[in-house]
Amino acid sequence: MDELITMTAAQLSAALTAGEVTAVEVTAAHLDRIADVDDRVRAFLHVASDDALARARAIDRRRAAGEPLGPLAGVPVAVKDLFTTVGMPTTCGSRILDGWYPPYESTITGRLRDAGAVLIGKTNMDEFAMGSSTENSGFGPSRNPWDLAKVPGGSSGGSAAAVAAYEAPLALGSDTGGSIRQPAAVCGIVGTKPTYGGSSRYGVVAFASSLDTPGPFGRTVLDAALLHEAMSGHDPMDSTSIDAPVPPVVEAARHGDVAGLRVGVVAEFSGEGYQPGVMARFTEAVELLESLGAKVAEISCPHFTYALPAYYLIAPSEVSSNLARFDGMRYGLRAGTGSAEEVMAQTRAAGFGAEVKRRIMLGTYALSSGYYDAYYGKAQQVRTLIIRDFEAAFGQVDVLVSPVTPTTAFPLGERADDPMAMYLADLCTIPTDLAGNAAISVPCGLADEDGLPAGLQVMAPPLADDRLYRVAAAVEAALEDRWGHPLLAEAKGLIAK
Repeated sequence: MDELITMTAAQLSAALTAGEVTAVEVTAAHLDRIADVDDRVRAFLHVASDDALARARAIDRRRAAGEPLGPLAGVPVAVKDLFTTVGMPTTCGSRILDGWYPPYESTITGRLRDAGAVLIGKTNMDEFAMGSSTENSGFGPSRNPWDLAKVPGGSSGGSAAAVAAYEAPLALGSDTGGSIRQPAAVCGIVGTKPTYGGSSRYGVVAFASSLDTPGPFGRTVLDAALLHEAMSGHDPMDSTSIDAPVPPVVEAARHGDVAGLRVGVVAEFSGEGYQPGVMARFTEAVELLESLGAKVAEISCPHFTYALPAYYLIAPSEVSSNLARFDGMRYGLRAGTGSAEEVMAQTRAAGFGAEVKRRIMLGTYALSSGYYDAYYGKAQQVRTLIIRDFEAAFGQVDVLVSPVTPTTAFPLGERADDPMAMYLADLCTIPTDLAGNAAISVPCGLADEDGLPAGLQVMAPPLADDRLYRVAAAVEAALEDRWGHPLLAEAKGLIAK
């Protein structure tokens, strides 16, 4: 079992194709791992054991019959619990959807099923993807496999923890303000935010529709690329989907090379508030890129400093609109009695957590008469300035780099009562979401202060997702001798204690 759960998705794919192992054996090994450690990690809200084994058996029959199968056939994938899945509950980490089984499948999970991937369960998350620690889940927090007293990041913390704890080789997440990259960084794995519109939002329960971007987690750059390729592509069911070929991300991940690449270091993402160990690893990663032949220059993006306040007006405004559908009338929780207005009020009071209520109120205020132009309208103008900063930067360099998050994983409860401190975890990731660009988090070592993982963020222009994998693969290969496998065996040992 240990050998199967520590294999990468690419290694599992090769072993399955060669007939060295069966999909049932691979699936059973990961289900056993979940049974062994998830009472401490709490990465999963639902484990689909019977369905996963049945699908694994079906894949084995198809392979035995000589059917052509894709690279992810028989490989387990964990799914963030905001992707609608037939036969599994979809709760979005909220009590208001506790026990809800959707009647339709999201495009992305449907594509993965068609590709033969084995969906092994639904992972924990901040309620409706609002948070940076998974502590806002209505079902309790997940924990970081590197240190069970620390957060795994958020909002896709359950997916990141599952991959880091060897409970799944791959996982799906969604990134609205950094919710894939930040948990990937603090859990020591790879996480990608594709170009907005490059991965379908159909069947992904909405947080902020102009920002939400589904993406992959993996323990290696190649693994993330394999999932990225399988889940992406144009979807006529999604009005924001881009009708363009998926960038050659797998090829780029297999041939990481930065010789001659122009790399810009974002000047605004440094200084006060950044943990020294995080900055030390980032600086080393930049020096490494230069030693590999990249041309490094400092780039100023002056309006990035306004991204955080702009985001926390735009995103809550979209929350206010999107979450109006949870009214106690059509599906999900229904609480109280009386008029429709009274039932709606009692249902939303009982079903939503504090952070969701906070953002609904903030967004409703920002959209209200007399304040729309001063708050929401102004924030959208700042968004345009940030897009122009990116355009100017990419006129000078091929990619931008920065730390993923100012600190390593922080203790559970440390920021629970301080929303502003929590929001700062996404300081470096938010600009990419506002602009719709692509970005990746790749491990770049351990901070000296606490021995916890730090991540390097690589940002690329829209539809240049392959550049992310090219740079990340080069960094991963060069750092492997220094730090070992991107997911160090130490993480597994911590869980075993």
